[in-house]
Amino acid sequence: MQKTFSVSYFREEKCSLGVSLFLFYFLFLPCFIFMLCHFISFHFYKITLNLKEVLNIKINKFKKSSNSDLYNENIPQGKYLIIDEKGEQLGVFDQKEALKLSEQKEIDIVVVNADASPMVARLMNYQKHRYNQQKKLREAKKKTQIIVLKEIRLNPTIDKNDLNTKIKQAQKFLKQGDKVKVSMRFRGRMINNFQLGETVFKQVMQDLKNLSQIETPLKLQGNQLTAVLSPLK
Repeated sequence: MQKTFSVSYFREEKCSLGVSLFLFYFLFLPCFIFMLCHFISFHFYKITLNLKEVLNIKINKFKKSSNSDLYNENIPQGKYLIIDEKGEQLGVFDQKEALKLSEQKEIDIVVVNADASPMVARLMNYQKHRYNQQKKLREAKKKTQIIVLKEIRLNPTIDKNDLNTKIKQAQKFLKQGDKVKVSMRFRGRMINNFQLGETVFKQVMQDLKNLSQIETPLKLQGNQLTAVLSPLK
């Protein structure tokens, strides 16, 4: 028997198909996209977080601490040759034994050679040790400090305000560790005012004596009076 389809049947099928497409495009598809985006973003966040933690671990591992000393609870696992306060060797201990010994003697334990085998640690007052280290660094820095020769120029008829400004400049240079060359040039007939210029010069030297010592004494070369001052040690 041949099946016949009415117009109303096709209309119902068309309407049903339209409803299905509407639900798919405007309900199911947006929900699916939203869930997919949420899934991707969540896992991307976890991957990023894990990567950040890994990078932080690597950075912290190689980052130099401002205080690189290994002492007390910071000493790593391993064997230690322990030296007491008098410099005598007490023997080889593991980390726990070394810390226990430190507690018994009520003194700090500091790793002084982490590259040796076994590592070398010493019983000492850590704060005093740290102070001595910083003191040595300051002294070494002073020895390697580059000394610069600065210059202030005067003239025999300089007024009081300008003279005070020059003296303050020289004081600043000396305080920062630089040498100071003081010079005065006599132009033309100013050489006739040599005694006046010498008086000004000596006043400057007097005002700077608390910060300096004479390295090159006052001398006249041609028409120029000069002296070199260095900071007090």
